[in-house]
Amino acid sequence: MLLFCLLASGISLSSTMKEVKDKTGLSLKSAVDMAIKYDPWLQANKHQQDSIESTSIAAGTLPDPKVSIGVANIAAETFQFDQEMMTQFKVGVSQMIPRGDSLAIKQRQLNLMASALPFQREERKAQITIIISQLWLDIYKAQQSIALIEKDRALFEQLADIAQASYASAIGKTRQQDIVRAQLELTRLDDRLTMLKQQKEMRLQKLSEWINHWFGSKYLANVESEMSSKSSLKSDVSRQLPVIKMLFPDSFLDKNTSTVQELSEYLYDHPAILAVEQKIKASKSGIELAKQNYKPAWNLNAGYGYRAEDSSGRERADLFSIGVSFDIPLFTGNRQDKQVRSAIANTSAVKTEKWMMMRKMIASAEIHRSHLNRLMERKTLYNTKLLPQMHDQVEASLTAYTNDDGDFAEVVRSKIAELNAAIDSLVIEVEIQKNIVQLNYYFMKGEQQIVTTQINQTNSVGAIK
Repeated sequence: MLLFCLLASGISLSSTMKEVKDKTGLSLKSAVDMAIKYDPWLQANKHQQDSIESTSIAAGTLPDPKVSIGVANIAAETFQFDQEMMTQFKVGVSQMIPRGDSLAIKQRQLNLMASALPFQREERKAQITIIISQLWLDIYKAQQSIALIEKDRALFEQLADIAQASYASAIGKTRQQDIVRAQLELTRLDDRLTMLKQQKEMRLQKLSEWINHWFGSKYLANVESEMSSKSSLKSDVSRQLPVIKMLFPDSFLDKNTSTVQELSEYLYDHPAILAVEQKIKASKSGIELAKQNYKPAWNLNAGYGYRAEDSSGRERADLFSIGVSFDIPLFTGNRQDKQVRSAIANTSAVKTEKWMMMRKMIASAEIHRSHLNRLMERKTLYNTKLLPQMHDQVEASLTAYTNDDGDFAEVVRSKIAELNAAIDSLVIEVEIQKNIVQLNYYFMKGEQQIVTTQINQTNSVGAIK
């Protein structure tokens, strides 16, 4: 009778792991798209690029000419304009010519700095994709774990009721401690549910930092009108685990460690590396700019002096003057030489930044590759051996207990072990997707490739073809 009730409940490993086809809830792609759309950093970066590009135009333009107006050589005693021969009203214009090609080089340097910002935005989008993916998958893991426990909780309630009835009727070998054990397991399940709900709520709150149309409406146009009728963040995520397509699976889904040269080939076109490359080019322009200090800066000036008739009525010729001034970089040891050396050192530092970044990315990629291969091994072990064995153990213990040849505690233990294995299998599936996201980040050409899903998917959680 007990076995019949348990089987009629329809709660088995295959049913608990079956995907619910209710697709309501926030999908991973929607979460990523919204987070990128509402990110203020991207807006600030665009404004920064506009600022640098405008500054580059100004930097390539000659300085404004200077105009001087004054009266020269006027008599100090009488201040009469026609008293002295040299008294004149002067108007002068001067124009400063910067050193060598410094204007063009400075403009090119700023343009190179501005050209790094789009790559920074691509890198930011990729980082947002990783962050949102990790949060979304953690929410999914907690949500599905809750679903698994809630399904099995119904079974434990039936076990407790059956044990209570069996103990009351004195039929079978049910003891009072079996009833206590069943109630204890129900309480422990309730505690696990509470903890998982807390974890889910915390991840949802972290996700709301990135997905909030109210904040987005403050710095983005048309957000309020588009999202006014929509909730910023639903309480649940989609119940279908996306099967994320892995980039270059043949290279990383094996036990052989890839060489550093092979991995670095993928990274040369990474947005983070390309942004540093632009910084290197800009710093090299800084070297050229520093070398312009060896050349003189010029100053052209011209003046016109008006002289009035003298006190006797005789006309006096007006005066015109023109001249040029320039500095002579003679003592370069403590100025120009040091400036060039500083620019060279700065370029070397930026190059070092690039190689440090590549070294870190390669090491991290190897860690995730190794972790992913071990997770795939565990997935195979769970699907082919552990989960079926756990299910067989539950059925065997139920059959033995129904025939008064087994222990109630063993039934509870086997069912708890099956539930734990199902949750562990879910965790493995989620961790596989997390590691694929991380690996895709290192070898993507754009952030869309990080969470691109496979066309063919199965209903099993996280199945990868």
